[in-house]
Amino acid sequence: MFGFVSPRTLRQKGILGMNRRNIHYIGQYNDRKNFPLVDNKLKTKQIAQEAGISVPSMIATIKNQSEIKHLTSMIAGVNGFVVKPAHGSAGKGIIVIVGRDGDDFIKPNGERLSLKDIQKDISGILSGLYSLGGKYDVAMIESLVEFDPIFDNYSYEGVPDIRVVVYRGFPAMAMLRCSTKQSDGKANLHQGAIGVGIDLATGKPINAVQHNRAISIHPDTGHDFSQLKIPHWDRLLPLAASCYDITKLGYLGVDIVLDKNLGPLILELNARPGLAIQIANRQGEVPRFELIDNQDMSLSVEERVRFSRESFNLV
Repeated sequence: MFGFVSPRTLRQKGILGMNRRNIHYIGQYNDRKNFPLVDNKLKTKQIAQEAGISVPSMIATIKNQSEIKHLTSMIAGVNGFVVKPAHGSAGKGIIVIVGRDGDDFIKPNGERLSLKDIQKDISGILSGLYSLGGKYDVAMIESLVEFDPIFDNYSYEGVPDIRVVVYRGFPAMAMLRCSTKQSDGKANLHQGAIGVGIDLATGKPINAVQHNRAISIHPDTGHDFSQLKIPHWDRLLPLAASCYDITKLGYLGVDIVLDKNLGPLILELNARPGLAIQIANRQGEVPRFELIDNQDMSLSVEERVRFSRESFNLV
């Protein structure tokens, strides 16, 4: 996107780097006492529900190794579900099941897992294999989101999500993350998912990248990203902005999925959102943050969203 340029040039373009992110934005605007609200996905779900914010429904939680033997009864009659660590990050330890065939569980790429395979993964979750800091963890089993059919041509079997970076309560930048065969049905950019920069004003795509390289069509479906428009955009941005009010984290990544029946759902929150969203948008975050710094911080959610849509219109 930016070619081989010097750090000075990147700063001039407003590109936010790791050090500045950690020291100036996370260090200044994210009080560490609030980190557990987002680092623990169970707590995130709880505070979101208390605030009236929609989230995917919970099927079960497994906290002890002795509970793993009851997995069969926990998921009885459930064809699709997601297993994830409560303290996981970067998509590690997540298993997505989209169906069953006899005693086998089917992943998005068609791979079959046995009950013992899933139990083994849950055991790894509980032991802290995927958690931040390697601490003992909890396994969450959530219902599988039935994603909006508008994404049928833009995601390889998995559920796409929308990442919105919210700065001091203002939506600052957004991207759609689309799963691929390479990413195993997960919307994780590090595993080969596609990042599509989204215009905050309209919900329309700006640019698409895979492994930081610009692309125009989905490698597995062959469909053109320029034809896509995110539905429920008027509901989605206020939902993201309101997450600042329940966490008090000034630099926040909000991950949202679109269920075909329920609309936007908060999937998870991140107190250390990554920087690749700038590549997907072909824009640096710093100028947007600096503009937001000059605004009235007592504005309502609706007023903050209106400001962002009016100020960061690129299409």
